[in-house]
Amino acid sequence: MMTNLFSVFDPSSSIFNLSLNWLSTFLGILMIPSMYWLMPSRYHIFWNNILLTLHKEFKTLLGPMGANGSTFIFVSLFSMILFNNFMGLFPYIFTSTSHLTLTLTLALPLWLCFMLYGWINNTQHMFAHLVPQGTPAILMPFMVCIETISNVIRPGTLAVRLTANMIAGHLLLTLLGNTGPSLSMMLISFLIITQIALLVLESAVAMIQSYVFAVLSTLYSSEVN
Repeated sequence: MMTNLFSVFDPSSSIFNLSLNWLSTFLGILMIPSMYWLMPSRYHIFWNNILLTLHKEFKTLLGPMGANGSTFIFVSLFSMILFNNFMGLFPYIFTSTSHLTLTLTLALPLWLCFMLYGWINNTQHMFAHLVPQGTPAILMPFMVCIETISNVIRPGTLAVRLTANMIAGHLLLTLLGNTGPSLSMMLISFLIITQIALLVLESAVAMIQSYVFAVLSTLYSSEVN
């Protein structure tokens, strides 16, 4: 029985009361051996096409100043978040991306690296970013404050956006699912249709949010070059 509404997101399991549910994050490693098969499967060809498309798009976003191979970290980030988002849609599998522990662990080090690299190597460029072109002199101090604040909250917005979207959909599915036993047969059929529609919507959200996280990380990286 649930102690509260958010207990479905608790990262604890019944084995020695340890937080073993976090191991679901590493289930994607089981798919790596298929990369080394002599004859790739249809799934693998399809996935390679997706990664190639993302690589080209991120290369465009980074521009000519981006270092060679820098797109791979963002493609890997997309793959990991997408896999974990989809894992959470299966019954009894823990959604690791619904916790700020994981999302902040991904967003904060990336942002810190970009900031350190930018301020150490391109100091003038970073100062120029604080005052947008064409800003009146009287508004410059305010623009510096606004730009600084917007820069500092970036890792937080990245992490909270992903976490909030994952939690919202799962909570809605849980709340609707809990009303099932008290409904008549006719209403249950409507409930099942609604649940299927929400599951399709959650699948779309899982893809969109992983893409948004990767694209925004790429844009933040391109700003420091």
